[in-house]
Amino acid sequence: MKPGRKVLLIGFGNPGRLDDGLGPALIDELEKKRIPDVSLDSNYQLNVEDAEHISRFDTVIFADASINCLEPFEFKELNPSKDITFTSHSISPQSVLALAQEMFSANTKGYIIEIRGYEFDSFGQEISPRAKDNLQKALEFISVKLSNQGFD
Repeated sequence: MKPGRKVLLIGFGNPGRLDDGLGPALIDELEKKRIPDVSLDSNYQLNVEDAEHISRFDTVIFADASINCLEPFEFKELNPSKDITFTSHSISPQSVLALAQEMFSANTKGYIIEIRGYEFDSFGQEISPRAKDNLQKALEFISVKLSNQGFD
């Protein structure tokens, strides 16, 4: 990590919906590692208010479960979406970035780590065994990325 760079990792998803809780689970695991100069946050979903929060950081990484990404996870850079769309309850990571730029003149660079999940149709706090394996691989990847390699 470059000295002085402020990084935020936001995990989102519903831990009460099985694998949908992979984003917050990643945050829980990262909290145990205490990586310097990295702020962590988690919530059920992204909101418009998150734009102000991320505007204070150089880099933001969104973490979420996905049924469509490749196994075990995908990591990619995000471009702010000029087409800011949201419902009364949630907003996309690309839209949060665009709002941070528009409303707060932020130059925050955005990334997403999507962790492959399999069980989303029931209620429960337990992440499926295959998704746990994917979570572990994502944790190893993002820990190295945050600790050593940076994003530029």
